[in-house]
Amino acid sequence: MLSLKANERILAATSKGTAAPAILVLEDGSVYRGTSCGACGTRTGEICFNTSLVGYLEVISDPSYAGQIVTMTYPQIGNYGVNLDDVQRDVPHLSGLVVHDMCETPSSWRNVEGLPDYLREHDIVAIEGVDTRDLVRHVREAGAMQAILSTEELSSERLLAQLAESEAFVGVNQVERVSCAEEHAFEDLPASHAFAKEAPKSTERNVIAYDCGAKDAILQDLIRRGCAVTVVPWNTSADEVLALSPDGVFLSNGPGDPDAVEGTYRQVEQLMGKVPIFGICLGHQMLSKAAGASIEKLKYGHRGGNQPVMNLITGRVEITAQNHGFGQIFSSLGPLVPELSGGKAEHFDDLRSWVSLRVAPVVKNDLFGRIRLTHVNLNDGTPEGMQFIDIPAFSVQYHPEASPGPADSEYLFDAFMGLMAGEDDYLACDIAQSRTQGWDFGAERSNDAKAR
Repeated sequence: MLSLKANERILAATSKGTAAPAILVLEDGSVYRGTSCGACGTRTGEICFNTSLVGYLEVISDPSYAGQIVTMTYPQIGNYGVNLDDVQRDVPHLSGLVVHDMCETPSSWRNVEGLPDYLREHDIVAIEGVDTRDLVRHVREAGAMQAILSTEELSSERLLAQLAESEAFVGVNQVERVSCAEEHAFEDLPASHAFAKEAPKSTERNVIAYDCGAKDAILQDLIRRGCAVTVVPWNTSADEVLALSPDGVFLSNGPGDPDAVEGTYRQVEQLMGKVPIFGICLGHQMLSKAAGASIEKLKYGHRGGNQPVMNLITGRVEITAQNHGFGQIFSSLGPLVPELSGGKAEHFDDLRSWVSLRVAPVVKNDLFGRIRLTHVNLNDGTPEGMQFIDIPAFSVQYHPEASPGPADSEYLFDAFMGLMAGEDDYLACDIAQSRTQGWDFGAERSNDAKAR
């Protein structure tokens, strides 16, 4: 110990302790050095970042991050530890984690273990001590790219050569890696969530959920709305789904390039018009592909809990949680119908123009009739939702289940229930009233206060 430098001696005497060195190298040659705060090893993946202030466990366990190295922009991660009832899948699928500071001594009444221990248990390589502000600024300028993270090899030159031989992210079907192996009923509502969530409603609808990497919280919200949920693998045939007599079909979130998930969107083509459909995130892209739309790779994607989106039907702005690196090109769905689009016959490149006009434009699709643009991202003008007018189907590009994130968009689960009930105006929900439905914070304490 006496041979260690003074700063290393001091660190070794703290709860942080000493750690092995780690290195992150981007494909453009950028190098970020730090120390290991997870498992040992070497991993490759697309570098991306998430701007959520809380909910790191939900982010880490979200299957949509398969094939990616996630950078958390909030400076300290792990400060309230881990509660396994909050994970979105039993096994995390991300390639690696990058943080500025990893908390070794969490403090929370719900904590059961520290985040570094959780990462090591699941063989997730992680690095701390990185200037994440600089890394995120770089990715925002240069765009998403492949990266390699290692605690084994510390030569940036050798790691860069290894990265050049690694699997690409675009064009690879990540969904088949994270989907379930067989059909099963989903009934998991963690008891520890009862302090915040109301009890589920009585079962009214039979919903079949395509598992493209579904988050548990999304399926739990379907149960709480009164759905019996049966989960099926990503490539289950339309005939098999219809044989289960569903009241509705749900298309889940999921990772990677939607163009590579043909096994799902080809089945969606055959389901459209035969059963009500609701898609979230990758599910939105599956509906888009089924309708013949083109998909583009976004420069660095939308990931975090602070994305403003306008519902063009109600005029309300939602603060949304998002996690996607690809997006629909709305104009590729078909030409505008002027009489249903404020008299406009030409598409706008920036969809915020429809926000200014307070118009929800409608296109004529060759396959499924009229499709309405329902939601627009107010940061960059990209499409965030659509509604099929002539068949019962709608979708959004973001995550309404608030795990993690704001509850502004939970009305979309109610909209799905309305769609299955045959309501025409199912998307015309007032989020000012619906955002608190299903939550039960402090109800017992409030009732006690009233009794006194």
